[in-house]
Amino acid sequence: MKVEEKYMARSLELAASGSGQVAPNPMVGSVIVCHEKIIGEGYHRKYGGPHAEVNAIKAVQVPEMLKESTLYVTLEPCAHHGQTPPCSDLIIEKKIPRVVIGTSDPFSEVAGKGIEKLQKAGVEVETDVLQRECRELNKRFFTFHEKKRPFVILKWAQTLDGFIDIPRDPEAFGQPTWITGDLALELVHKIRAGEGAILVGTRTAQKDNPSLTVRRWTGDNPLRAVIDRNLRLPPNLNLLDNSTPTLVFNAKKNSFSNNTAFVKIDFNRNILPQILTELYRKNILSVIVEGGFHLLESFFSAGLWDEAHVFIGDRFFFNGQKAPALRGKLTASQTLGSDRLKIFRNDA
Repeated sequence: MKVEEKYMARSLELAASGSGQVAPNPMVGSVIVCHEKIIGEGYHRKYGGPHAEVNAIKAVQVPEMLKESTLYVTLEPCAHHGQTPPCSDLIIEKKIPRVVIGTSDPFSEVAGKGIEKLQKAGVEVETDVLQRECRELNKRFFTFHEKKRPFVILKWAQTLDGFIDIPRDPEAFGQPTWITGDLALELVHKIRAGEGAILVGTRTAQKDNPSLTVRRWTGDNPLRAVIDRNLRLPPNLNLLDNSTPTLVFNAKKNSFSNNTAFVKIDFNRNILPQILTELYRKNILSVIVEGGFHLLESFFSAGLWDEAHVFIGDRFFFNGQKAPALRGKLTASQTLGSDRLKIFRNDA
């Protein structure tokens, strides 16, 4: 491994420590090296707080050494005044002579401006070190800014024979049909805690009465969203309990009550871009789509998905609602007791 890659890999490790704490900002890590020794490390810890470069510079015990150092950072230093001052200005002020950057920032307020400012000030800049890994870490952030929509994760559980539900009439509505065990359920809640929003359709809300909250992991609840075209969902559903912010996409009204916002969209047009646009406006970097079948298939058909997380339980239903067909490239697989999780990436 090259020296630059060694220190960038450490910066990536640091950046990942900010997972679940910094959105809609990206996860960023930074190390400062002087004469082949790390003298400062930092990462972006919390949204609105100091950036990685600031924390790394603050960690240097002998500030005079900065003038002989190289600063490594996973994402291009900012050049604008947001909630914090520009990191590029601080680097220039501290007279750090060399900066190594993992990848440029797609955010329009930065997008090359940080690199340009550093170079104009005489700082030696090297870019695109472990670029693929740096982009992968912040795939939600890059999708949000490059595609102007959240990163879309399609998620469902299916049996070994490929069903997501048993045949059910309305009398059996109100409780989910469990397919996987406790380990898988715990992972589902961990995933929820790391994403910005979670979306279900009308029939899933009726049949399963889900809460869509984080209960088996430590973390914040995602923004809940449900599609209810004609506002026929009963108000006693868990989704409408006002316990956490919730969006109801419908054809009738725009209004807000307690923690629940009713958002009117045009059902005579494709509703998926409208939903994703509304989430984009709310600075939601990612959304989990938890079905059911028709909603999942609509995202697949529109090509509006980035990953599919498929939990496969050690059960057979023999009959019922078939699961969506698997698409994309298998990128990861994990055993969870007697269950498995398979992750597919949209390679279109």
